[in-house]
Amino acid sequence: MNNITNIFKIVFLLCLICGLISVYFIAEGQEEKAGPGVFGFFLFLSIGFRGIEKLKGLSFTILIFATVSISMFFPAPFIQVGSFKMKTLIVPLLQIIMFGMGTAMSLKDFLGVIKMPKGVLVGLVCQFTIMPLVGFSLANLFEFPPEVAAGVVLIGSSPSGLASNVMAYLAKANVALSVTLTSIATVLAPVMTPLLMEFFAGAFVPIDFWGMMLSIVKIVILPIALGLLFNHFFHGKTPWLDQAMPIISMAAIALIISIITAAGRDNLLTIGILLVLTAIIHNLLGYFFGYWGCRILKLKEQDCRTIA
Repeated sequence: MNNITNIFKIVFLLCLICGLISVYFIAEGQEEKAGPGVFGFFLFLSIGFRGIEKLKGLSFTILIFATVSISMFFPAPFIQVGSFKMKTLIVPLLQIIMFGMGTAMSLKDFLGVIKMPKGVLVGLVCQFTIMPLVGFSLANLFEFPPEVAAGVVLIGSSPSGLASNVMAYLAKANVALSVTLTSIATVLAPVMTPLLMEFFAGAFVPIDFWGMMLSIVKIVILPIALGLLFNHFFHGKTPWLDQAMPIISMAAIALIISIITAAGRDNLLTIGILLVLTAIIHNLLGYFFGYWGCRILKLKEQDCRTIA
């Protein structure tokens, strides 16, 4: 135990050193040299958090900051390696993540509609009304460029993922309702997301409804369906896969974010602060309207937290 404690002390010391190095270079006006220090700071902080039980859950979030920082300071490797364009990896990586999501689900997850019809109906209505409306309002309020505004609307028009189930668990909410909402919203996504994008984001950029629908089927529905089938026929027979998929999914998410960050680096440097502010407001309003909207409809407090 002492050896492990000492290792984490060394990790936090390295985190502090990297942080001081990056601050020094930034203060000296040599921002380009601060990159390795910023990356090291978040990387070692992420590792250090793994050693603190109460902060362990934030480790992956901090790791995302590390990947974003390295792709901001050194975008070239995340844009193209030789003649290979890194953005080519995005779709296959998304399919792997969705397959992993499918292996963690079963057909029983969809039976919650019968047990909790009101909660599921209210949750779906909130998901596909509040979030896109708030996204559309924020995009207009901050007067983002068309492609960025469409992206803000898209975030609000997309269904929740497995992370929301983990958040529901941590918040002592109704996990069964959360899993059901995730499952049903994902199934509805090929229709609802393109429909909402055409209605709200069509004012910013042209939206190909059928093209987007087919893309969602290919990237989301088919891999999840394959994951469900795999789980049905091989449940419990491949424990190594159950352990590996979360790690693979997290690595895939980190790489996707790095590629996207590098590709949009110039835009992020120009309007990055506004985007961060937009993301915070979008989430806070989603929590607020989701929770109090459900309270007005007299759902159980635990269900209100879940839908928020």
